Amino acid sequence: MTQKTNGNLLEVNNIEVVYNDIIQVLRGVSLHVPEGHIVALLGTNGAGKTTTLRAISGLLKPENGIVRDGYIKFRGEDITNVLGTEVVKRGAVMVPEGRRVFKHLTVDENIRVGSITRKDGLQHIKKDHELMYKHFPRLSNVSNRLAGYCSGGEQQMIAIARALMAAPKMLMLDEPSLGLAPLLVKEIFENVVLINQDMQTTILVVEQNAKIALEISNYAYIMESGKIVLEGSSSELRNNPDVKEFYMGITQGGGRKSFKQVKSYKRRKRWM
Repeated sequence: MTQKTNGNLLEVNNIEVVYNDIIQVLRGVSLHVPEGHIVALLGTNGAGKTTTLRAISGLLKPENGIVRDGYIKFRGEDITNVLGTEVVKRGAVMVPEGRRVFKHLTVDENIRVGSITRKDGLQHIKKDHELMYKHFPRLSNVSNRLAGYCSGGEQQMIAIARALMAAPKMLMLDEPSLGLAPLLVKEIFENVVLINQDMQTTILVVEQNAKIALEISNYAYIMESGKIVLEGSSSELRNNPDVKEFYMGITQGGGRKSFKQVKSYKRRKRWM
């Protein structure tokens, strides 16, 4: 087994990502995910968060993208531009934005599909299969329903359970709160914490909901225009006045400010 370096399960070092050989999306992105931690990657639409996850997950090639510079290491092994199926086999699994369940399969069939790359025997797979229904009890009531007829919250749970069935060392979540009601968002993120603690699964979560992401994570990075512009412990960022204003909408006077009211040059001037 490849040894990890410096306690980091994932190391992303100064990567540049280009689509179609001309469109540069990431400009020198570096981040680290220590084993056993929850790390959040925050930013607005178009900041480059999803592209970062695709680069790590080996999903750039279908989009005509490539890591042109820098490197990505997982468990000490270089996975730069390695195909997605190989990345999954090595223990890094991504839950894409928008759930993307197999709509014409049942809930249970969707969950079972996640174990297709495993080679550790039926007994371990069966144990994890039972564990999914303990983590997501809602799904036990709809296990025979076609996934396409499930609610958005149920589909998000299916997608996470399916990914966990691959027995990942690191789970990557792309906007898990997107389109969900506040109560369901709370439930999803409570489960994320339990998965991290009970299954010893390291988690990298991409989120626009900075408030909840900073509440459940250990460390966080903030992206703007394809670059990391701010990083620190989640507790530090929760109390950072710029983060409060620009990503939580909380001003010093206690009011709320929309992103449209914030000048982008002002953020860059403060952070870069």
